[in-house]
Amino acid sequence: MIGVDTNVLVHAHRRDAPLHGRCAAALRTLAEGTAPWALPWPCVHEFLALVTHPRIFDPPTPCPQAAEQVEAWLESPSVTTVAETADHWSHLRRLLDEGRVAGPRVHDARVAALCVAHGVRVLWTFDRDFSRWGGLLTAAPPD
Repeated sequence: MIGVDTNVLVHAHRRDAPLHGRCAAALRTLAEGTAPWALPWPCVHEFLALVTHPRIFDPPTPCPQAAEQVEAWLESPSVTTVAETADHWSHLRRLLDEGRVAGPRVHDARVAALCVAHGVRVLWTFDRDFSRWGGLLTAAPPD
């Protein structure tokens, strides 16, 4: 299963993002396909925080429009959302130890732990920090 990281969601949504066309097409392929794919909830939350932030985008995406984008992704019959389960701590703790994680990378470890726990094998991302953990491959969305 493919998971989608925040930065890919942002590029897919924002027409002014440098990789908009590539990411929008890749997400459209996932959403319209039959293969299961995943949206980690922390990535959805971070997407909303980033695209609506006036210091990051000028103009920022209005929150109702950003929420509509999330709803459009969630309407895909092949999408699943991934969140913490009862055994989340064991997955997170292992990744924290393996990656010697501190500071902002705790968020990445959380996303990676969710993906591993839910059977996500590949995370589409432009962030190299995820390469520190085994069990989760990373790749940029295809052209």
